[in-house]
Formats: sequence, structure tokens, C-alpha cells
Amino acid sequence: MNRRNFFAGAATAVAATTVSRVAMAALPEPVSQSSTATAPPLAPPNGRPYNPVVTLNGWTLPWRMNAGPHGQVKEFHLVAEPVVREMAPGFKVNMWGYNGQSPGPTIEVVEGDRVRIYVTNRLPEHTTVHWHGQRLPNGMDGVGGITQPHIPPGKTFVYEFTARRPGTFMYHPHADEMVQMAMGMMGFWVTHPKDSHPLIDPVQRDFCFLLGSFDVEPGSATPKVNTMTDFNIWSFNSRVFPAIDTLNVRKGDRVRIRAGNLTMTNHPVHIHGHEFEVTGTDGGPVPRTARWPEVSVDVAVGQMRQMEFIADEEGDWALHCHKAHHTMGPMGHEVPTMIGVDHKGVAEKIRKLVPDYMVMGDKGMADMGGMEMPIPDNTLPMMTGTGPFGAAEMGGMFTLLKVRRDQKPGDYRDPGWFRHPAGTVAREVPGAGVPPAARHAPAPSANGARDATGTPDATVRKPAGHGAHNH
Repeated sequence: MNRRNFFAGAATAVAATTVSRVAMAALPEPVSQSSTATAPPLAPPNGRPYNPVVTLNGWTLPWRMNAGPHGQVKEFHLVAEPVVREMAPGFKVNMWGYNGQSPGPTIEVVEGDRVRIYVTNRLPEHTTVHWHGQRLPNGMDGVGGITQPHIPPGKTFVYEFTARRPGTFMYHPHADEMVQMAMGMMGFWVTHPKDSHPLIDPVQRDFCFLLGSFDVEPGSATPKVNTMTDFNIWSFNSRVFPAIDTLNVRKGDRVRIRAGNLTMTNHPVHIHGHEFEVTGTDGGPVPRTARWPEVSVDVAVGQMRQMEFIADEEGDWALHCHKAHHTMGPMGHEVPTMIGVDHKGVAEKIRKLVPDYMVMGDKGMADMGGMEMPIPDNTLPMMTGTGPFGAAEMGGMFTLLKVRRDQKPGDYRDPGWFRHPAGTVAREVPGAGVPPAARHAPAPSANGARDATGTPDATVRKPAGHGAHNH
């Protein structure tokens, strides 16, 4: 098969098909990336112009343009393979991903682009790629055994379709899903509008990241793939606080944040200091009449939510999942609640047998971030990270939106900690100690609660007749 016939055949195929050895020589060179740093936006070197996205602690997959019977074709090469992802300094996880990383690289195209994606399988088992949320020919949908044969280990398949509508989508396997997605096989896909769009506004900063969850036993390095609900690692793009890069913007910028969720639970994403509107889902742009101001949005399983706002408040603003245990590391989840328990006598007896014994959790967990104790290698503590005023006491799905008036347009570098103007930071009240305990209010009588003067302020009616349940 010559090069011309091969591309003609691939372009007219109705299902993902395998690639011959002869045709392999004509494939785009696969590009791999091992760095966990946020790559600068990849300006389109050819094809139709657009404003590129910034993938948090990730990157955008390069492409090449090629001729085809439908005109110019944008060609990508994905490689499904085992990878090692550094989720935080000193903590690495054995995962499966694409092109050297998990999540895989972001794919960016323009509405109307003809897209050809080669997928090479270097995994120990078969796989497919499903283009989550896309409108495309059924044979390109990537459901193994239903819309296509599985991609065997060592083989390359080709997918080809037209990017029909603008929006934010995801890609992941539809083959041995529980294992392959639990191991980290997923990525983002962004289709930019080809022209000005009535529901899509231009922005100065455009970020995207995937919400992630994994179950990695302390001291181990490979996720447990059969976990359904009891995960202990919560991440943005497979990084955990304080290793997640910050979102650095210029004051007055219109900012777009695209968050996708391929975990097993919902995530209410909360942004401090600003109100935003949800302007898009993986179903497309949201009509303007259906938008309202919010500070948190729930990103459900299998969904994407696109948030937009004007960054008009300077400072270092928290951006995090509002489920409290999703902003913690894995250590300490099994520590029993000991708040309010006086166990000094017991602790003294235990220290006679175990000299290094420490009482934990009797006043809460806030002081655990400052404790030093041995933990297994390749293990995350429960809480970590420091800020300009001390311990941050966070982990997992937590980062910062840094808004600065002097951040240059197009500059995504971290500006450092915010310098608060004098008198604008919460401070101690001089000379004020702990106030005396509040006086207990009188107990309410059976006939109703009474205020300090004995006057009833609520009436309680006892149930009677058929309203009383006796069974």
C-alpha cells in the first residue's frame, strides 16, 4: 500500500482500523513528555488560529498538517503506555497514560477541522480510545467490541473524524475501563470555535485540568484498581497540593477554567474571592439566559464544567474541592476521633513501655502538619504545605488563583506570595484573652421554651390522635 492509498483509505473508513507496517513509516513522530511543570500555551503553528489553553501541570499534544481527500487533515499520535507520575516531590506512582504522562496531553483543534489520531498501544493488554462527548461516526466512538475491535498490544489503530462543534471534551478507554481509568488513562480535548460565537466570549487566560482520584497504599507505588469508593489520593491533573501549580493571572483578565471529572464521585469546585458563571458543559455552551453567578459548582462523574469570571480582586485566592477529605493526603485517615478525651494518665503509662508515644487528635488535627514522625517511603502526609503565615494544613485538590495588577499579558509565571497592604490582614486583638464561658440558658419546659424573663417564645404541641405513631 502506498502512502496516497493509505491516507485515502483511512479518511473514508467508518471504523477505527489497524495500521500496516508500511504505513507506520508515514505516521507523525510520537512526542513524549515527562516534566510535571505547566507547559506554556502551544500557539498553533499552522491551520486555523485560536487562543490556546494552558493545561495545569500538563501540556498540549503537537500535530502536523497533511493532505487528504477531504482537504487538510490535522494528525496526532497518541501512545498508550505505562508511565511514572510524580504526584508530589518524593511521591511517585506507577500509572498508565499517554505519551509519557497521566493524564495524557491535551488535544486542541478548531471547529470544522478534519482530525486523524493514530493510537499506538504499548500496554500489556488491549485498549481503545473513546472521545467523550464528541459527535462523530459510530465506528469512531471507541467502544471495544461494539464499535471497533480492541487495539492489541503492539498495534496502532487510526481514528478519523471532523470536529463538528466547539466545546471541551475528554478522552479515555472503553476497554477494561475499571482498570485502565483507575490507572490514570484519560485526557482533555478542546475544540475551539472557528469564528466568533454568540455564546463563547474571548478570554485572556484559559486553563484546564482533570480531577483525579486514586487508591495508593502508604509505602506502595501502584493504584489499587478494584477500589470503588475508598480513595485516598485526590488530585488536579495527577498532582496534589502543594505540588499543583498555581493559576497566575493579570488583574482585569477574563479567565476561563475548564474542569473535567472522570473519577468515581462528584467534586464541588470552589473559587475564593470571585463569582463566576458556568458558561459551558461537555454538552456545549450554556445559553446566557441559563447562567447565574456562583462561587461553587458541582462537577459530577463524567462531566465537565467551564467557569468564567473577571479576575478583579488582587490576592492569593484558594481554588479547591469543597469536600473536606478531598483536600487531605492519605496518612491518618484511620486515626480515631479523640477530641475532648483526657488521656494523660493513659499516655504516661504507655510511655513507660513506648518512650516515643505521642497523643494525637485530642485537640483536633491542626497540629499534625507540624509533627515529625517516620512514615513509609513514597507516602504523602495528611496535610502539608506552608504559606507566608505558616502551615497551610491542606493537601489533595487545592491550589491558588494568583491575581496581580503587574502580571504581564501572556505571562504565566508564579509571581510569589501576595504582599497585603498595611491593615488588610486579620490580626490578634491586643490584650484580649479567652472570654468566660457563656452562661447556660434555662432548660425549656415541656410546654415551651422561655426566655430570660420566663416568657414563652415558642410553643411545642404534643402529637395526638392519628398523628402519634405507636408502631
